[in-house]
Amino acid sequence: MSKKKSNSSIDQVLTQMVLDIFEQNGNTPLNYKQVSAKLNVRDPEARDVIFDILKNEANKGVLKELTPGKFQLLELKTFIEGTVDLTNDGSAFIVTADEFENDIFVAPRKLRNALNGDRVRVYVYAKSRGKNKEGEVIEILQRAKMEFTGIVKLSERFAFFIPDDRKMMHDIFIPISELHGAKNGIKAVAEITDWPVDAKNPIGRIKHILGKQGENDTEMNAILAEYGFPLSFTAEVEHEAEEIPEIITSEEISKRRDFRNVTTFTIDPFDAKDFDDALSFKQLENGNYEIGVHIADVSHYIKPDSALDKEADERGTSVYLVDRVIPMLPERLSNGLCSLRPKEDKLCFSAIFEMDEDAQIKNQWFGKTVIHSNRRFSYEEVQEVIENKAGEFEQEILKLNDLAYKLRERKFKNGAISFETTEVKFKLDKDGKPTGVYVKERKDAHKLIEDFMLLANRKVAEYVSNMGKGKHKYTFVYRVHDTPKPEALANFAQFAARFGYKINTKSDKETAKSLNYLMEDVEGKKEQNVLTQLAIRSMAKAIYTTKSSSHYGLAFDYYTHFTSPIRRYPDVMVHRLLFHYLNGGQSANAEHYEKLCQHSSQMEKKAADAERSSVKYKQAEYLKDQVGSVYSGVISGVTEWGMYVEIIENKCEGMIRLRDISDDFYTLDEKNYAIIGQRKKKVYQLGDEVMIRVKNVDLTKKQIDFSLVTD
Repeated sequence: MSKKKSNSSIDQVLTQMVLDIFEQNGNTPLNYKQVSAKLNVRDPEARDVIFDILKNEANKGVLKELTPGKFQLLELKTFIEGTVDLTNDGSAFIVTADEFENDIFVAPRKLRNALNGDRVRVYVYAKSRGKNKEGEVIEILQRAKMEFTGIVKLSERFAFFIPDDRKMMHDIFIPISELHGAKNGIKAVAEITDWPVDAKNPIGRIKHILGKQGENDTEMNAILAEYGFPLSFTAEVEHEAEEIPEIITSEEISKRRDFRNVTTFTIDPFDAKDFDDALSFKQLENGNYEIGVHIADVSHYIKPDSALDKEADERGTSVYLVDRVIPMLPERLSNGLCSLRPKEDKLCFSAIFEMDEDAQIKNQWFGKTVIHSNRRFSYEEVQEVIENKAGEFEQEILKLNDLAYKLRERKFKNGAISFETTEVKFKLDKDGKPTGVYVKERKDAHKLIEDFMLLANRKVAEYVSNMGKGKHKYTFVYRVHDTPKPEALANFAQFAARFGYKINTKSDKETAKSLNYLMEDVEGKKEQNVLTQLAIRSMAKAIYTTKSSSHYGLAFDYYTHFTSPIRRYPDVMVHRLLFHYLNGGQSANAEHYEKLCQHSSQMEKKAADAERSSVKYKQAEYLKDQVGSVYSGVISGVTEWGMYVEIIENKCEGMIRLRDISDDFYTLDEKNYAIIGQRKKKVYQLGDEVMIRVKNVDLTKKQIDFSLVTD
C-alpha cells in the first residue's frame, strides 16, 4: 500500500491521534483495523493512511511491530507539554513540569516555527542526546508573544523587520501596505499576523512607531513594549478614572474608623508621586503605643470587572525604569485620589496594632478608615531626625524607629535572612542621558517603614489563615518563598568558603543565621555584590499563590502583600478578600484566585526584567563615552563563552569574551564558577579582581565588551 500524499500539518494531527489511541488504551498492541475502529474511521482510503502512519512510526522507532501488523508504543509518555527555552544556536530545550528529569532537546529543524517562551506539545523520541531526551514540536499551544520591538529595513517592494530580541531568530516580513508610515531604520513594534506552514519567515505589520534609534524615549518605550507593557491607558480606562467622584461623603466616613485627629505622616523617596502607605502614632493611657499602618483604599475605587480593574489585573504591577514609572493605575488614581497626600482626608484600609515597649503586640484591628496626613517626609528628612534626635515629630519618629529595631531583631533571631544588595542609580541630564552613577544607600529610615509594612503583611496573612479549619481554610492570596534546594545551597557554601566564609547548612535556622553573618561581614567589601547575588540565586523565587505556605527568606509562617495596592494588583486582591471576610463572607473561589496569582507572578518577573534591561541600557550609554578607559572590576559571572566583570567604581557590567584572551585556551569549570587556561592552568574565578579596558559598546543590544588588561 502506498503512502497517500497529504498536507503535512494534517499528517501531524492524524499521527498524533493515532499515537494517542495507544496512550489511551494502556499501550495494548493494536493493528490498523483496531486503531481505525477506535477513531471511528470506516473509509478504506483513510484506513490505508492509518496503516501507513503505523508503518512510518515503527520505522522512526516510535512504535514497535510485535507481530506482523500488530503495533505498540516503544514507551509511554511519548507526548509532553512544555515551554520553549531557545539557545543561541537556534536549538531549544523544552522545560517540562517534572515529567522528565531533564529538559527535552529539540534541534532547530524540528522546532516547527516555535519561538522562545511558547507553550508547545512535543513528541519525545526513544533515543537520547546525552542526558536529555530528544524531541520534536508537533503543536504550538500558546504563543508567548506576537509583538516584538526592532528596526525596520525597507526595500522597494517589501520590508523586513529585524527584532531586538536575540532569541527571536527570524526576521519578520512586512508588506509595504502594512508599514503604516514606518521609514527605513526607524525603531518600531511589529506584530506577527501570519506564518504560513512552509514559509521561512513570519508575516507581520507595524503596530507602533517608537521613534529614532538611540533616543532616550524611544529606547525606554521599546523596553516596555518588548516585555508586553502598554505605553498608555485606553480611552475607556482613562474615562472611567475621570468619572470617579473626588468628594468623600459623610455617609462613607460614618462607615469607617476615624483617624483624622491622630498624628499621621508618610515617608517616601524625595521624588515619589504616589504615597500608598502612612503611619499613625498615639501613646495610650496604659503606656502602650497604638501604631496604625494605613494603606490607600484602592479597592474602594476600583470595582471588580470594571475596565480599571481588568487593566490593573492585566498589567499586574507598576514598572520602574531608570528614568520613569509606568503606573498600574491612571494618574488620577495613583497620584490623586488614592495617594495619601498631606493635609487631605483620604480613605484607607488599615492594620492597627497596640504595642508595648518591647514591640510585642497586645491587640490588633483590621478595617476601613479615614486619615488626614499631617506631613509628607522624605527618607532623607526622617534619617536626619533619627541621627540628630531633633526635628518635626521627633518623639514619634524616634519611638517608631526604636520599635522597628526590636521587630527587626526578633525577625532575624527567628531565622530571617538579610540581603542588602547594592542598588545602582543614575544621575541623568534633561535628555535622560546618564552623567553619573551612584549606589543607593538603605538607612534606618528605609528600614523603619519596611519593618512596619512587613508587620502588617504578616499579621493580615496570619489573621486570614486562622479563619476556617482544615479543608475549610479560607481562600487567600499569599506571598510564599520556598526553602532553597540543598544542592544549590551546598554549591554556594562551597564557593563562599573560598573567601573564608562558613555556611552552616544543618538546618534552615542555622543556614539563615550563617547567611546573615556572611551578609554583615561582606558589607562594603568588593565581593559583596557577587556573594549576595549568588546567595539570592541559590534561593527559590518568591511567588503569589492561594496555597498557604511559609516565607523562608523572612522566616514568617504566613505572609502576604497588603501594603502597596497602588502599584501591585495582588494587594488589591488581598484588600478585597480581607474586607469580604471581615464582613462574614464565605470562602472565595480558589481556582479563580490561583489563576490571578499566577498571572501576577509572571507580570512581576516581566517588570523586574524590564527594569534590569533599562539599567543595562543606561550602563551601556554611560560607558559609550568611556571606550578605551581602564577600570578595576570584579568577576561577577562566568559562562562557556566569556566572563562578566562588574566595574567596582560604577557597578557597570560587561563581558570579556574567552576568544579575546590570547595567552591561552580557556574553558569553563562550572562547578567552581571559574574559567581555566588549558596549558598554563591560570584560573579566573567568580569574585576575583581584574583590570579591564572598555573595548566596545553596542547600545542596540545593550551590550558592553571589555578586554582584559594584563601586566
